Amino acid sequence: MKVSMVLSLLGYLVVPSDTVVLGRCVVAKKLHDGGLSDFEGYSLENWVCLAYFESKFNPMAVYENSRSDFIGYGLFQIRNHDWCDHGRNRCHMSCSALLNPDLNKTIECAKTIVKGKRGMGACGARLFVASWTIAC
Repeated sequence: MKVSMVLSLLGYLVVPSDTVVLGRCVVAKKLHDGGLSDFEGYSLENWVCLAYFESKFNPMAVYENSRSDFIGYGLFQIRNHDWCDHGRNRCHMSCSALLNPDLNKTIECAKTIVKGKRGMGACGARLFVASWTIAC
């Protein structure tokens, strides 16, 4: 009985192999190398904080909000309605492209979002506003 209980508990500790969680320093380096440090006045620290509170540094995170009918993708939980192929596609990319651990497409789309008049408060980027203003 003890053996089966231990095996059951170990089953809860196993992380699926397709789950990718990046370290804080890795995220900071990728965002810096991608040109987000002080991009449009937002510090690297702001971007790293946002990534942590949106996805816990998981570039493959997908969050479906049934109440507001949006899906957030990737490190920054970029919403599908305005920014990727399921909506207005203002970033000109598929939503699945935002799920790559190399973060290139995520950084490209984040730059598109904050270049707008409202910066991190852009329509469809309200998720940025909540996490960024409260936590960062």
